[in-house]
Amino acid sequence: MPYEDIKNVILEINEKLLSESMVQNLIKQLPEQETLNVLGEMKDEYEDLAEAEQFGVVMSTVKRLKPRLTAILFRLQFEEQLNNIKPDVVSVTAACEELKKSATFSQLLQIILLVGNYMNAGSRNAKAFGFSISYLCKLRDTKTTDLKQTLLHFLADLCQEQYPDVLTFPDELVHVEKASRVSAETLQKNLAQMGCALKTLDKDLETFPPPQSDRDMFVEKMTSFVANAREQHEKLEMMHNNMEKQYSDLGNYFVFDPRKISVEEFFGDLNNFKNMFQQAVKENAKRRESEEKIRRAKLAKEKADREKEEKQKRSQQLDLNTEGDETGIMDDLMEALQSGAAFRRKRGPRQADSVLSLSQLVLETCSVVCVCVCIRVQSLTTSQPESWSCSDEHLGQRVDAGGHRAPLQQTTQ
Repeated sequence: MPYEDIKNVILEINEKLLSESMVQNLIKQLPEQETLNVLGEMKDEYEDLAEAEQFGVVMSTVKRLKPRLTAILFRLQFEEQLNNIKPDVVSVTAACEELKKSATFSQLLQIILLVGNYMNAGSRNAKAFGFSISYLCKLRDTKTTDLKQTLLHFLADLCQEQYPDVLTFPDELVHVEKASRVSAETLQKNLAQMGCALKTLDKDLETFPPPQSDRDMFVEKMTSFVANAREQHEKLEMMHNNMEKQYSDLGNYFVFDPRKISVEEFFGDLNNFKNMFQQAVKENAKRRESEEKIRRAKLAKEKADREKEEKQKRSQQLDLNTEGDETGIMDDLMEALQSGAAFRRKRGPRQADSVLSLSQLVLETCSVVCVCVCIRVQSLTTSQPESWSCSDEHLGQRVDAGGHRAPLQQTTQ
């Protein structure tokens, strides 16, 4: 941009072409007024000068250039400064009001006081009427004997079981987090700087020279700006004063000295407690979920063990029943052998399509085996030598010493 155009932009306060960074660079690079006055006397040698000197020659024609640029920079930054200060004031004011109006937070403080008095029963701290708000963050430091839980976890459990409404207190303190990031000292400093800049600009306008050309709009535009800026600054100061009053009242409400405990410190502790309490609620939920899983796994194992034991009992009972059935079959067989009933069964013609059942086949086999055993025992115990035949066709007959076959007689015991 040509130097003359830059000069005209400054005179006109053309905010479309003037940026904050551009004005800041001009202020930093601009030589002192004495140097500008010297350069202003070198107009006739303009073509022979370096570019920086040529720029100085052009800028030297603008009356009160540095104060003019400082005022323009303040005008460009004013809206941003206002938007930085106002939300902080609103956040702290709202946080103070929320704390005093929150019924759930008040109830939580009562519960903490009750638990504290119960724990301190018999000591010099028993029957306390209150406690410092800074004590809230120390609830996490008191732990159980197994070090798995803290007093804060116990309070969260107690509230969830008996006072569930108290768990919603963070929803009533929505501005506490923003207020915890506000530095009251910085806020006061920025507000004071804004007021000081307005006063300085107001004085400059009173002594500012008349417009040096038709393009010079400084006095006209800045006068309008100062009137509007002063009004907004006054409103902001009223809001800030109200914020300080609210914080002072909060100090009386919670019994602390607002001059010793800053806004940032107080709301910082409160925000930390709020986050820790919510975290304790989540950890308690995870712990209960884990305990429930362990309980279900234990019940499932006990059930499986019972079913296994019952299955073993049923298996043992089945084995006993099977042995009893086999014993009964053998008893019946021995009785049939002794009475001769086993040999009186008539064999009918074998049918082509008849098939012995499994029980009949077992009975036939057992009969043959038992007969052979009995015959062998008989031959070993008789006084006269006798030979026995266990062939299928002579089953149930004996051969005496004379070689005659005779029916099997009942064995004497």
